[in-house]
Amino acid sequence: MRVYPEQLTQRLSQGLCQSYLLFGNEPLLKQESIQAIVDEAAKQGFDEKHRFTIDNQLNWQDVYDCCQALSLFANRQILIITFPENPLTAAQTNALKELAPLLHQDVLVVFDGPRLNKKQESTQWFTLFHKNGLYVPCNTPDARQLPRFIENRCHGLGLKPDHESVLLLAQWHEGNLLALSQSLMKLQLLYPDGELTLVRLQDALSRNNHFTPFQLTDALIEGKAKRAIRILRQLEAEGVEITILLRVIQKELVQLCKMQEYGGSGMGLSKIFDHFRVWQNRRAPLTAALHRLPLPALMQLLRSLAEIETMVKTDFDSQPWPALAEFSLNMCGHSVRLSPVN
Repeated sequence: MRVYPEQLTQRLSQGLCQSYLLFGNEPLLKQESIQAIVDEAAKQGFDEKHRFTIDNQLNWQDVYDCCQALSLFANRQILIITFPENPLTAAQTNALKELAPLLHQDVLVVFDGPRLNKKQESTQWFTLFHKNGLYVPCNTPDARQLPRFIENRCHGLGLKPDHESVLLLAQWHEGNLLALSQSLMKLQLLYPDGELTLVRLQDALSRNNHFTPFQLTDALIEGKAKRAIRILRQLEAEGVEITILLRVIQKELVQLCKMQEYGGSGMGLSKIFDHFRVWQNRRAPLTAALHRLPLPALMQLLRSLAEIETMVKTDFDSQPWPALAEFSLNMCGHSVRLSPVN
């Protein structure tokens, strides 16, 4: 069964599962989910906890021994196993498969790892543990999901934000759920009545949004010019190395060029996306980008990107950030009025 972090507490109240698979890119949600599981398990006598990290130094026999420590006086145990960022090796996969049949009612296992794709969710080791377990995807809400996420979290804390407050909280905390959690706790203390308005937020909080280069490329793909410029300014203010952005954008443009070439040879979009292993939720924006950016336009954008890179590497008195902002507007096909960064 699959449940989301906000549903986990209710699901735990219905009884514990043998295994919990917490995979995703959001540390706060995983941390809170693990704590909720540990707290509920403690109520049911699971008072011994062991942590293991899957790497080349892990002695799997230590893991197996926890499951086989059966005696009249043995404690019920929780095993928290952290996965590496890189894919599992064949040996690690086989070791996980050997663990599955050793689990019993006095052992509860929690897996903590990076985001999984559909192929990884269908692997044999995942299926083995999911059969008697709960899958909790712990991913950072994207810009579309974040307002609803904030609303639900506020209601759970007894806060009553108006619509504008929700949007402002989303704008100020995008990509930084830890700061959002801290801000909501601060608002709880400042305003016991729970009423949240724009004036109260502006008095109490400062911006805590944090963007990644991949959110910039998503905005460029979706043609969202204002959002792209806002992300670009934030990344510049944080001191992000501009060459990193150029590389990430270049990779996206090269893939779009290849997609256009495949399309020109007669391959259908669905097969193109399958070939490049494009996630389902990215197919719609990529389709729109391919319609907006024909191959000649993409080639021109690649040349512009190369010029900015040359500027960065050869002219230390140049201003590459405004050039990258102009590039972003061209890629989005929109024009907005730029103002100096405060």
